[in-house]
Amino acid sequence: MSGQNNDNTVLIIGAGFAGLSAGIYARMNGYRAQIFEMHDKPGGLCTSWNRSGFTIDGCIHWLVGSSPETVMHDYWEETGLVPESEFIYMDEYARYETKDGRTLIFYSDLDRLEKHLLEFAPEDEDNIREFIKAVRMCLRLDQPSVKAPLFKRIAKMIKMILFFTVNGNKLKKWMKVTGTEYTSRFRNKDLQQALNELWFPEFSILFLFFIFAYLQKKNAGYPLGGSMPMSEKLEKRFINLGGEIHYKKKVVKIITENDKATGIQLEDGTIINGGRVISAADGYTTIFKMLEGKYTDESIRNMFDNWKLFPSLIFFGAGVNRTFGEIPLAVSGFSFPLKEPVVIAGERIERLPVHLFNHDPSLAPAGKTALTVMLHGNYDYWKNLSTDRPAYEREKAVIAEQIISLLEQRFPGISGQVEMTDVATPVTFERYTGNWKGSFEGWLLTPDNADSMLKPLPQGIPGLRGCYLCGQWIEPGGGLPTGVLSGRRLIKSICREDEKKFRTTTGS
Repeated sequence: MSGQNNDNTVLIIGAGFAGLSAGIYARMNGYRAQIFEMHDKPGGLCTSWNRSGFTIDGCIHWLVGSSPETVMHDYWEETGLVPESEFIYMDEYARYETKDGRTLIFYSDLDRLEKHLLEFAPEDEDNIREFIKAVRMCLRLDQPSVKAPLFKRIAKMIKMILFFTVNGNKLKKWMKVTGTEYTSRFRNKDLQQALNELWFPEFSILFLFFIFAYLQKKNAGYPLGGSMPMSEKLEKRFINLGGEIHYKKKVVKIITENDKATGIQLEDGTIINGGRVISAADGYTTIFKMLEGKYTDESIRNMFDNWKLFPSLIFFGAGVNRTFGEIPLAVSGFSFPLKEPVVIAGERIERLPVHLFNHDPSLAPAGKTALTVMLHGNYDYWKNLSTDRPAYEREKAVIAEQIISLLEQRFPGISGQVEMTDVATPVTFERYTGNWKGSFEGWLLTPDNADSMLKPLPQGIPGLRGCYLCGQWIEPGGGLPTGVLSGRRLIKSICREDEKKFRTTTGS
């Protein structure tokens, strides 16, 4: 058959969710799949780490697809994440404490959210009702599980067709509105600032509506245990299917002959040959280092020249001898105003966002709590500082002291209760995952690239056969579901190339 590749070996770079997903679906379809990961554990950015008896979680707040009635849940079953995972659902998405002592609460339940927002900011009734209406519109976008009865699937597919017929233009309109453009409509400054804190300035506002739709439908639960157990479940699924993972094996080059990928070269010089190469690693590194910039086109250059990145982060973790039982559970935590603005690593902040993990007892000893604070970090500042290791470590220690001091404003006495601190910087993210400029999730979904939600980006490399991309660098908006969908979509495409029927199974 003319479309077939006679060597069914697939070499996958990176053991994050996209790489693991590609490996899982490759094995389901009879390909010999090997994953090469530069770190010593799976998951990429979906990770957590242990410090002095506490677990600091660097990723998961909620997982879309936690509802068994959704198609995304089917994909989690295929990749081994469920049914082993236990999900919990929180009444609040986030809290915003104001300078005048009020609290703005973003409830998960839409009726409760609408009532509270109208009481908090009656002058924004028109904007609030428009917000709730947009979320309710997103509720109706409901792709059914493949396990649903046939008549139910047909009924839902008909509803989806009608939905896009009626609401397609509305969706496109909201895709083109950025967070900044949207929040500027609100008159109440506290509500405006709270929405600005919830959402990225350049990110299309449509996807904030979808978050609240997922929360309303209980399709965005928190998996107890956090990030690393999720990554380990995908790793287990891949290995049980007969896949091979090679840790501490950094790929530095994709080998090509006559404009076809034929293998990879590791950092130690070892060359591995294979029929196909899939990079689920950093996009910039893949295109401009592993492939030496030889295979690009105008669209790829436009991405790296003009698209907006998720910001790089200063990520602070602490273990505290305190339960914080007085603070209601919230999906994304809460923030409070500082008495005076402060400068942390060159960045001015007026509020402190805090995520308490008191909903997950597995992350801390009994009676204690792990918490995190995420702040924007300047990549160039940290990259330059990292050349002087003692200065770099001193700056991290200063930041830990600063944040503990700021937490003291909201929680008097907490300084004496902190048992562990840990600080990660944009350089930490770069070293751990290779992410370009230390970005924690690739491309923001903006009006410039929002069409990719309707028409996925190509996964092939222009001018190069047998080499593919999957993961967040071709999936604007990032996230764990898109990583899995990207790997699944790619293997389905490869099966078409080889004129094979794409097959899936479930299991752990």
